[in-house]
Amino acid sequence: MHIDATRLNQANSDLGEEQPADDLPTYTKDELADMDKDTLKGEIAILEEKTQNLNVDLAVLAEYRRRVDEHNTRSRDLHSAITARNTAKTRCDDLRKLRLEGFMTGFSLISLRLKEMYQMITMGGNAELELVDSLDPFSEGILFSVMPPKKSWKNISNLSGGEKTLSSLALVFALHHYKPTPLYVMDEIDAALDFRNVSPLVFYLRLTNSCKTYNFAKFALLILLLEHSSYIRP
Repeated sequence: MHIDATRLNQANSDLGEEQPADDLPTYTKDELADMDKDTLKGEIAILEEKTQNLNVDLAVLAEYRRRVDEHNTRSRDLHSAITARNTAKTRCDDLRKLRLEGFMTGFSLISLRLKEMYQMITMGGNAELELVDSLDPFSEGILFSVMPPKKSWKNISNLSGGEKTLSSLALVFALHHYKPTPLYVMDEIDAALDFRNVSPLVFYLRLTNSCKTYNFAKFALLILLLEHSSYIRP
């Protein structure tokens, strides 16, 4: 009985069970001569009977192809989503880096200017801005500490009313030096100050109004409402 090997291989391929030719046994002429033909014919008959009685659902092949196409489509969607995610992550990382660089640049300039401003309006004090978390400055915030003349370092929350006023004004002036604001309204900023403390402040304000070095020439409007009119320049 003759068996078409090509047709059998094609059938196996349709079933998804195609086997490479290397897996088929190879016999020499002597081995073939020693084989019993009747035995081989009996084995072939048994296999043919099993094949004929085998009920193959060909619809499974169509379902398999549909699932393969669906898998390929979802794989492409996943790849596109991963690519978009990586692009967005890269963009986000770049923006975070740009934000950090801009913040640290401004923080350094403002800290330096704050020292100068506080020393000037307190006649010898010192002030400092410190990052709570230097590795991630946006997570914990900033500590504002000052050292009034002839006193120790203190957090701004532990200062007196007058000391808080001078510290806050020094910070406002330092921020203005970094990025000028077109309008300031200061209502009774000397309310908590005595004459000894308010005099350097008034001197500084008069100096900045007459000297472009301090950038106050960029003010569109500066309104100073002082408690004591004698402090206002005529």
